[in-house]
Amino acid sequence: MNIRGIISSAILMSVSLFTQAADTDHTSNSLTLSEANKLVELPLHCVETPYPYKTGVTLGSAEDLKEPSVLHPVFYGCFDWHSAAHGYWSMVTLLRQFPDLERADDVKAILKRNLTAEKVAREVDFFSKDINDSFERTYGWAWLLKLSDELHSWQDPMAKELANNLQPLADLIVDRYIHFLPRLVYPVRVGEHTNTAFGLSFAYDYAINREHTELQQLITKRAKDYFLEDKSCPIGWEPSGYDFLSPCLEEIGLMQRVLPKQQFLTWLDDFMPRLSDSEFSLAVGEVGDRTDGKLVHLDGLNFSRAWNLYALANQYPQYEHLRELANKHMAHSYPNLIGDSYEGGHWLGSFAIQALNQTQH
Repeated sequence: MNIRGIISSAILMSVSLFTQAADTDHTSNSLTLSEANKLVELPLHCVETPYPYKTGVTLGSAEDLKEPSVLHPVFYGCFDWHSAAHGYWSMVTLLRQFPDLERADDVKAILKRNLTAEKVAREVDFFSKDINDSFERTYGWAWLLKLSDELHSWQDPMAKELANNLQPLADLIVDRYIHFLPRLVYPVRVGEHTNTAFGLSFAYDYAINREHTELQQLITKRAKDYFLEDKSCPIGWEPSGYDFLSPCLEEIGLMQRVLPKQQFLTWLDDFMPRLSDSEFSLAVGEVGDRTDGKLVHLDGLNFSRAWNLYALANQYPQYEHLRELANKHMAHSYPNLIGDSYEGGHWLGSFAIQALNQTQH
């Protein structure tokens, strides 16, 4: 049976739950073992699938023309480096939350086989070349730190070993942030990989959880430098054709992290005053062709919008009405986790898991 057949029944059941929640009440739909058993099939299907693969590599010489699995012995699957990184995060976070996963042994075998000190060292060697200084900046950086954070948070002897194996690469990425952010004069506000607010959000979580004071303070400072004076975000301009992140909502997600509560609420009133309206509405992103790897980004937009809306509703009762809007975004895109091609399956599951984990955070 192909992977579409494996999870189609669970997806249909889940979308009915989300639709019911969106249409009738504010019931949250948290990640369950049943869902986890289906969702884990997505990264299992791709993290060791070498082709198709988009390298994103700058060639310094003919010596750089190597197989992806040679350049990236850990993150060579799932079509590209960053998708492989959050594919591993998906497996780790699902297994951490649900030790009784049906395919727990398969997940553990892949993690042990690939997250070795030797293979991570080769990833570090790649990043350490001057020509690769900007490789995966800052989207892949953010997901690598999120993977590291998840491993450190997992109270399991195997996870401790894997976290230690991955730490040299995490340390390198932290150094990349510390050297890059003072030089980034203006934030990047697009709805794709280079979005600055998204790139700082997961890194900030890592800094908090790992007690990395220098990184935390730098992100807080630069977030304020970039965004504190922003007002009236033009949410009506969203989405652009290839967005998988909302520039407005990702900025809110970052500022919710770095600002004290009252300062954040005051800032939010200026930044998106319409959010406080119980009738606030936001149309879901519509995908025109699911075999097109760029157009299918809009399903990711719906998931990432949902996780930011859930985060607001979870922390601030006055924004509880946004939970229904988040549910509608989930209901629209959840059945599309598996499309007619590899274009969505290699990455969208990670976005769905992140959103599901925010429903009752």
